[in-house]
Amino acid sequence: MDDATDPTDQSARAIAAAEALGISFTETRHGPVRSLAEAAAARGVEPRQIVKTMVVRVAEGDHRFVLVPGDREIAWPKLRALLGVNRLSMPSADAAREVTGYVRGTITPLGSLAPLPVIADERVAGRVSIGGGAHGVALTVEAADLVSALGATVADVTDPAA
Repeated sequence: MDDATDPTDQSARAIAAAEALGISFTETRHGPVRSLAEAAAARGVEPRQIVKTMVVRVAEGDHRFVLVPGDREIAWPKLRALLGVNRLSMPSADAAREVTGYVRGTITPLGSLAPLPVIADERVAGRVSIGGGAHGVALTVEAADLVSALGATVADVTDPAA
């Protein structure tokens, strides 16, 4: 198996990237979860502390990571305004995997195959849990350290989840 298909290598890649960036983290491994609430309980955090990493397609060959608190969702008008574009889309699962090397549900900016620009919602703050590159793997970090290490643009780009 190659990096893009072997879950062990995927989490190792994300963890190595966090270490290389100097991000202090606590690794959590847990079994399958079916909801945000289950994931939060398994990781010992509140749902709002889970950071979802979304891949957004700006144009052909132009993608961004958007870091979204667990209890929120992307506010498309706000994100379009920030990026100065009229249209954004979510790439297919295959396209997202091709760009990041991670399957949906495991995507993280840490160790991505392509170093994409990162946008972090301004509510990504305090101690947060971000995906570790494989199902059931998470890294708990200080949001400020993560945002700084990734050189993320911080902005109001989310709304409360419906």
